[in-house]
Amino acid sequence: MSDILVEDRDGVAVVTLSRPGHRNAVTYAMWRQLADLFRAFDRDSSVRSIILTGAGADFSAGADISEFDAVRGGLEASKAYEVAVDAAGDAIYEVSKPTIAALRGYCLGGAAHLAMSCDFRVAEGNAVFAIPAARLSIVYGISATRKLCALVGVTQAKRILFSARRFDAGQALDIGFIDQVAEDALAAAHDRAAELAENAPLTIAGAKFILNGCARGTLDHAAASRLIDEASASHDYIEGRQAFKDKRSPRFLGK
Repeated sequence: MSDILVEDRDGVAVVTLSRPGHRNAVTYAMWRQLADLFRAFDRDSSVRSIILTGAGADFSAGADISEFDAVRGGLEASKAYEVAVDAAGDAIYEVSKPTIAALRGYCLGGAAHLAMSCDFRVAEGNAVFAIPAARLSIVYGISATRKLCALVGVTQAKRILFSARRFDAGQALDIGFIDQVAEDALAAAHDRAAELAENAPLTIAGAKFILNGCARGTLDHAAASRLIDEASASHDYIEGRQAFKDKRSPRFLGK
């Protein structure tokens, strides 16, 4: 049985971390698989939005520390491991489709990086968050720390990283780590994903590229201008205008 399950229904892909007996702890192999999956989603026009969740009671307890002696035992191995973690997080962050993390139970350490890489985070009231790197003498990665700072601000990011303390869904909502608390996070994520899947893919891709670039301070203005021009010259722009005239819902193709 795969440690990552993928279901695609009506344009919504659901990616499930599936090691419930280990609280969905993420192995080195899973980091690499996640990077490949989300890069593939970027090329798949049938996928309009993506949900990332965990099987059973938890989203994920983070990286599988039990394998660290084997895969992260020294400096070079640690560097390679961080490359794999960042590749997974950045593939999620950079995919042109809207992404939603559906969270319950534990969302710790490296799992927080996965959640922060998504565009939106919906959590159930029992969700528990923490980044316990300070308990392991690990410096949280640059990519993940940048995402944390963009979400909650530098002071809250320092509190989370320096203290390694856990915080609940209410606190996560207050500081902007998540954007919604729901009784059923997966159902709420499906509702949002279905809504977003109906909108123009080129608009979402362009807006996401610009917003992520602004958040990171790395916006490529030339690339952003190309995305704006591609949308203006697209079939979907013609379709959107015609649907408005016809007073009907547009049928976007993403081209």
